[in-house]
Amino acid sequence: MRAAARLLSSTHPSLHLSHPTPETFTWNTLIRAHVQALFRSTASTHSPISIFRRMRLHGVVPDFRTFPFLLQSFHSPPHFQSGKQIHGQVLLFGFANDLFVQSSLINMYSSCGDLMLARQVFDEIAQPDLATWNSMINVNAKAGLISVARNLFDEMPERNVISWSCMINGYVGCGGYKEALALFREMQMLEVNGLRPNAFTSSSVLSACGRLGALEHGKWVHAYIDRCGMVIDVVLGTALVDMYGKCGSIEKAKRVFNDMGDKDVMAWSAMISALALHGHAVECLELFAEMTNQGARPNAITFLVVLSACVHGGLVNEGKEYFRRMKEEFGISPLIQHYGCLVDLYGRAGLISKAWKVIKSMPMEPDVLIWGALLGGSRMHGDIETCEISVKKIIELDPANSGAYVLLSNVYAKMGKWSETRQVRALMEVRGIKKVPGCSLVELGGVLHEFFAGDDSHPETREIYMMLDEIMRRLKMQGFVGNTKEVLLDLDEEGKELALTLHSEKLAIAFCFLKTSPGTPIRVIKNLRICGDCHEALKMISKEFEREIVVRDCSRFHRFRNGICSCRDYW
Repeated sequence: MRAAARLLSSTHPSLHLSHPTPETFTWNTLIRAHVQALFRSTASTHSPISIFRRMRLHGVVPDFRTFPFLLQSFHSPPHFQSGKQIHGQVLLFGFANDLFVQSSLINMYSSCGDLMLARQVFDEIAQPDLATWNSMINVNAKAGLISVARNLFDEMPERNVISWSCMINGYVGCGGYKEALALFREMQMLEVNGLRPNAFTSSSVLSACGRLGALEHGKWVHAYIDRCGMVIDVVLGTALVDMYGKCGSIEKAKRVFNDMGDKDVMAWSAMISALALHGHAVECLELFAEMTNQGARPNAITFLVVLSACVHGGLVNEGKEYFRRMKEEFGISPLIQHYGCLVDLYGRAGLISKAWKVIKSMPMEPDVLIWGALLGGSRMHGDIETCEISVKKIIELDPANSGAYVLLSNVYAKMGKWSETRQVRALMEVRGIKKVPGCSLVELGGVLHEFFAGDDSHPETREIYMMLDEIMRRLKMQGFVGNTKEVLLDLDEEGKELALTLHSEKLAIAFCFLKTSPGTPIRVIKNLRICGDCHEALKMISKEFEREIVVRDCSRFHRFRNGICSCRDYW
C-alpha cells in the first residue's frame, strides 16, 4: 500500500479516462493510498474524492470496502458537505446497513463536528458491534458530552478494555478526575473476568492522580503497572513522571525519568515541568542544557515550562535569554502563552514598564492570560493604576470571569475604598457571577477529603474547628498576627481574623493533625493561589509542630519546613 502511494503520480494511466476500466479492488487501493498520503502530509495532485469520481466515470461500481476508505478523508468541519455527499452515495449503492460503513459514517460526522448526525446513524444500527459502541462513547467524551458518553457506556451489552479506557480518558479530559478514579476502581473489580487495564488506561488514570494530587492512588497504579509486567515505555514513563511531579514527589519523578531508556521531547518536557513546578529553577535549566546536548530538540511546550521556571525563580535575565533562543536558535515562533510568561517574569520582578513594552510589541492582541500576568505583578508591587487597567481589560474580554471582579474588589479593598468594593460585588450579583470558592484537598489512607473556606459540612467539623483553634492559639503564643489586609470584606478586625482562620488549607491541615501521628508530612492541593496570611501561618506551623507541609496551589508547590518555604516568599 505504501508503495502504491509512493509510485502513483498524475501521469499514472489509471488516472486517465482513456485507460481500460480497472476492477473495484484496484480503485479501492488507489483511494486508500491517497488517504494514507493525506495523513502523512505527502504531496499528491489528486484527492481521494477525485479518485472516487474518476472511478465512477469509468463506470466502476463501489463495494463495501470503498466507502470506509473514502470516508476517512473527511476529518474536519470544512469536509462536512463532501462527507454528506458520500453518505448519499452510500444510500444509493445500498450499503446503509453495512456495519463497517455505518461505523465509518459515525467517525466522519463526529470528526466534522456534527454529533447529531453521528448519533442518528448510530441509532439506525439494529445491533451495533463493540467497536461502534466504543466509537460513539469516544466521540461524545472528546466533545465534552460526558453524561451522554456515560449513558452509552452504561447501556452497552458488553465492554472491553477500550470501552473502559475511552470512558476513563473522557472523564480526565472533562476534569472529572474523581469519577475517572472511581471508574478505574470499578474496572479493577472485573479483573477476575479477564478484563485488565492496558498502558493507555494506566496513563489516563495517572493523569487523573496528578491533577488531584492523589499520591497514594498514583503509587498504587505504579505498583499495579509493575505487578502486571507492563513495559514502561516513553508514553507510560512520561505519565509517571508527570504524576509524581504534580503529586509533590519530585524525587520519585527523577527516579522514573532516570530509569527510562529512550526519551522523547515530551519526556524531557515533563521532567523539566516537574522541576519548574517545585521551584527548582536552576536544576530545570541544567536539565534543559542536558536535553539539547543529547540531541533532543525542544518544542514550544519545553520552552513554556523553562520560562515558567524562570518566572518562579525570579531569573529575569535567563528568561529573557531563553525567549531569544527559542526564536533565533530553534526557530520557534512564540505563542501568546510564551509572551504571558515574559510579562509575568517582568511583572513579578517589579519591572512593570518592561512588561508593558512586551505587551505593546506582541504580534497578537493581548488576551485574558496576558492581562492576568500583568495584574499579578502590579498587585504584588502596589501599582494600583496598572491593576485597574488590567482588571478592566480582563472583564472586557471575559465578562463572566469571576476572578477578575474579585481581583478588582481586592484592589479597592486593599486601598480601603470600601464603597468601590461594594459596587463591584453588587455588579457581580446583578450579572449572576459567583466567586470561585477556595477549595483544598488532602488524601489520607487512599481517601480524598475536600474542604472549602468556612466549610462546616464535614462530619467531623466540630473536632476540626477545635484543632484549628488550638493550632492558632499556639501560633499566637509565638507572635503570629493575622494579615487582615488579605480580607476583602468591610469587617472589624476580629471578624477579619476569623475569616482568615477558616481558609480551606487551614481546615485541611487541622484535619490532617487529627488523623495523622506527629511528624507525618502533610500534602495539600489548593485550587487558588495561597494567600499571604496562610503562607505565613504555614511557615510557623511547620516550625512549631515540626511538620513538613507541602501545598500545591494553582501555580506552584510550596514546601514548608522549619519555618521556611521553598518559594523563598517569591510566588
